[in-house]
Amino acid sequence: MNSPMFRVLRAALPVLVWGLAAPVWSQDGGPMPPAQNSPAPAVTPAAARAPANVPAPASTPTLSGPASATAKPAMIEVPGGTHIPLVLHNAISTRSARPGDPVYFETLFPIMIDGHVVIPAGSYMSGEVTEAKRAGRVKGRAELGIKLTTIILPNSYMVDLNAMPSSAGSGGGETVNTEGKVVGDTDKASDAGTVIKSTAAGAGIGGIAGGARGAGIGAGIGAAAGLGAVLLSRGPDAELPRGSTIEAVIDRSIFLEADKVQFTTPGQASTLAGPPNREPSRTKIPF
Repeated sequence: MNSPMFRVLRAALPVLVWGLAAPVWSQDGGPMPPAQNSPAPAVTPAAARAPANVPAPASTPTLSGPASATAKPAMIEVPGGTHIPLVLHNAISTRSARPGDPVYFETLFPIMIDGHVVIPAGSYMSGEVTEAKRAGRVKGRAELGIKLTTIILPNSYMVDLNAMPSSAGSGGGETVNTEGKVVGDTDKASDAGTVIKSTAAGAGIGGIAGGARGAGIGAGIGAAAGLGAVLLSRGPDAELPRGSTIEAVIDRSIFLEADKVQFTTPGQASTLAGPPNREPSRTKIPF
């Protein structure tokens, strides 16, 4: 039995037995091949969204106006009724003035609001003549209407306004009525003096020529001449010489830009000599 054939069969027998037993062992629960990993479920867009109960962020409101709109500057109010003392730079008279003629004034005293200077002394104010009426021959006084329309501050800041005189210092007898008109003086005393002087002169001449009777005739002639002189002349003109002062009243409030009235001093007005004192006089007509 030790032939070569027998040795070959004996060596191959284990291999044949292993080959026949392998399928049976696999079916009886032998080791299984490793399981493959299943792919992860894909994330859908719906699953990626936030939960439904989370509120959406509020949208930013849209501005209706332009984004570059500039803010209005701060304003300072000078209330209506404010009094501003002024001095006149150009003389005015009803003898020569006409409606529309310019008038030029300068402020004499600073105007302050809440402890700050807003209109310094030395500011300029301009306007125009609105009326120039001469006095009548028998009655009626001269009237001069003035309207102030613009003020120019020392830094050249210009503001429109509406103001009129409330009082005047002209060196004569001019006054300001409730309408803001400068009214000329009367000359009643001078008129009476003219008649008296003429009467006395006529009486003297008549007395020399014809005694008492002549004096009476002369007095009558002199009185008539004096009265005629009065009737043939006008009453005094309303005059505001250069250097006259008036007090102007603002009719309604004016508003100044706060950043343009940052004055640190009260200012200084020009030095103008005041007008000399004068007596009222008629426009004389020789006779």
